[in-house]
Amino acid sequence: MAETITVTQLNTRVRSILSDSAAVNDIWVLGEISNLKRYTSGHYYFTLKDNGSEIRGVMFKSSRTRIDFEPQDNMKISAFGRVDLYVERGSYQFVVETMQKAGVGDLYLAYEALKKKLEAEGLFEQSRKKKLPLYPKTIGVVTSPTGAVIHDIITTSGRLFPADILLVPAQVQGDGAAESIAKGIRLLNEEGVDVIIVGRGGGSIEDLWAFNEEIVARAIAASEVPIISAVGHETDFTIADMVADVRAPTPTGAAELALRDRKEVLRHLETDMLRMNRALRNSTEKMQSRFRILDMKLSPKRAEEKVSMYNIRVDELSSRMSSALKDRVDMMQRRFIKLNSNMDLYMKGYVNAADNRLTRYSERLESVNPNKVLERGYSMVTDPEGKVLTSVSKLNNGSKVNIRMRDGSADAEIKRTERN
Repeated sequence: MAETITVTQLNTRVRSILSDSAAVNDIWVLGEISNLKRYTSGHYYFTLKDNGSEIRGVMFKSSRTRIDFEPQDNMKISAFGRVDLYVERGSYQFVVETMQKAGVGDLYLAYEALKKKLEAEGLFEQSRKKKLPLYPKTIGVVTSPTGAVIHDIITTSGRLFPADILLVPAQVQGDGAAESIAKGIRLLNEEGVDVIIVGRGGGSIEDLWAFNEEIVARAIAASEVPIISAVGHETDFTIADMVADVRAPTPTGAAELALRDRKEVLRHLETDMLRMNRALRNSTEKMQSRFRILDMKLSPKRAEEKVSMYNIRVDELSSRMSSALKDRVDMMQRRFIKLNSNMDLYMKGYVNAADNRLTRYSERLESVNPNKVLERGYSMVTDPEGKVLTSVSKLNNGSKVNIRMRDGSADAEIKRTERN
């Protein structure tokens, strides 16, 4: 009858077999470091790989003193050690006791070569980078349809300032990924979106390599639409990040760069409306003051002309102010139609209130018009030179005067004066 053992017993036996095998103990293995992680414990965990395969690697703190350099991603090394099995997980790894540099990784060399080439062409220059639109209506996204990137962008848009999201599904890893990304960028340019976000989640240099391909860099540089690159984590830098108009540390950060906060926009709107209201009030008060001066100083003949002229100016100012307010309100209403349906009623009410205030100011100005005073039954007395006579002390028996009334004027001679 076949023996029955537990999983732990099986893994323990395999580990024992590996430990006793000279074929996998005290050997040198040539490979390239990838996904290197340094822990506070002093241990190093990484992947050791070549073109055809890879294996988990670990270098414990006790072995770190045997080397005189700091291991890095993409570094080619010759590692000395043994194969061991991690019983708890049933996975085997290469335990490195020491290592020697064997050169720089092929991917890193390719990255540096393309970076140098594109930099010489000026593709990284700040002067060629486009500004992001202030209020984008449609945001194009080139990424995997199943990853967290598109979800983060949609969620951020709903929180900040809702916009239409146009997704072009793309392969973001593996063979053909670079061509898929470049095609997506060209397609969104044809669709006429306002801004494009290109990105994916984090990973190793191999996972992100499509964004280090020349075809993607050229597509970003040729885009007429501003592009935000959001590739990997904040510490990851790709060629796409350098060519893009703006680099975001994360997909959420990309959406935050593309969209304004609706609360901030509302605050600016309220400030602008208050500023316009103050300007309108100040202008009206100045016109009232000028009318009072005219009422006291101008002759009756010129007063009517000046009053008419200033009435026209007040009408023009009122029209311009009302037009400016309405244009501003109309623009902001179009921006906020997706935010709050009550905004339309609020803005219209505000404009109507402003119009009503302006009408009241105009009526008050009209009430101080000298002609209006004459229409109420009063008259205006002037000397032969047209100066307004406001005191009997300026009259003598036989003085010539002109009396102006609502429907005309008459010349008269003073026969008698009497003081109150």
